[in-house]
Amino acid sequence: MRSLLRLALPLTLWLACFSAVYGLAGLLCSSRWSPVADDTTRLTLLALAAMAAVVLQAGLVLALRSPRWQDPDTTLRRASLVLAVAALVSTIWTLLPPLLTTHSCDTGEQAHLPEIR
Repeated sequence: MRSLLRLALPLTLWLACFSAVYGLAGLLCSSRWSPVADDTTRLTLLALAAMAAVVLQAGLVLALRSPRWQDPDTTLRRASLVLAVAALVSTIWTLLPPLLTTHSCDTGEQAHLPEIR
């Protein structure tokens, strides 16, 4: 059972972090939040959430390398470590877009598109 947990936890944690940060980005860009916060506040909150996700993933990589969490089977140990590193890289890669595009939130005003005739 512990071996299954070691294999499933890295990508499950990545999924939870991905969902939380993108959900926070959606909340921060919503019309109910925009009158309260400016772009600096939005970027700060998203940056903190993204950093927390990266720290959690890095902590998981370090925990899987420690003797206490290592699997006795070398194949499973390597597989869980590879999955943890892949989840860490995926966390960094997938959390860049909300950090780089937060300033482009629609503030509730209608976008003026040119008319097509």
